[in-house]
Amino acid sequence: MKRQSLVPRAARRFRVTTDSKHSLPVAPNLLKRDFVATAPNQKWAGDITYLQTSEGWLYLAVVIDLFSRRVIGWSMGTTMKADLVCDALNMALWSRRFPTGVLFHSDRGSQYCSQAFRDMIEKNGFHQSMSRKGDCWDNACVESFFHSLKVEAIHHEPMMNRAQMRQAVFEYIDVDYNRTRRHSSLGYMTPMCFELAKAA
Repeated sequence: MKRQSLVPRAARRFRVTTDSKHSLPVAPNLLKRDFVATAPNQKWAGDITYLQTSEGWLYLAVVIDLFSRRVIGWSMGTTMKADLVCDALNMALWSRRFPTGVLFHSDRGSQYCSQAFRDMIEKNGFHQSMSRKGDCWDNACVESFFHSLKVEAIHHEPMMNRAQMRQAVFEYIDVDYNRTRRHSSLGYMTPMCFELAKAA
């Protein structure tokens, strides 16, 4: 980094954004921080984050395949209701051609505990897993993605409105993160290249 005159970007302090104070059913922690998958569609993880814009908050829900760390589904909205995570899961299902038997891990947020989301999980033959209360490390892979998104594409840019933020997030996920960003956990390959190499 010194040779190329690169300067690291400092991270911002972690903020707890999960609303786990509800009486909805909570799934057991089946993942147990085992983020390793030997093939696509074995383990997916999802979460929600807040994105600050000049027009107020924009909420982003993502689904990541832990095999390749590829973001396979996402949704953005101005409210943080169950349809936000349902839409992200629906995108993932279509992009992966509706696999069954997937272990889906998330936090205990009310969106993931909602009847609508649990119905989607059951309908598609998934196994639902949830982090322990207040433990962000149980979903570390998604937290790591959110950190990368904010540090590399958002925090050091001028304040954006919601339309600009949507475009910035789309470009980061679809162009930068999935196609060009290398991961040490993947042998310094990109998520898409890793999947193609394993499929060959």
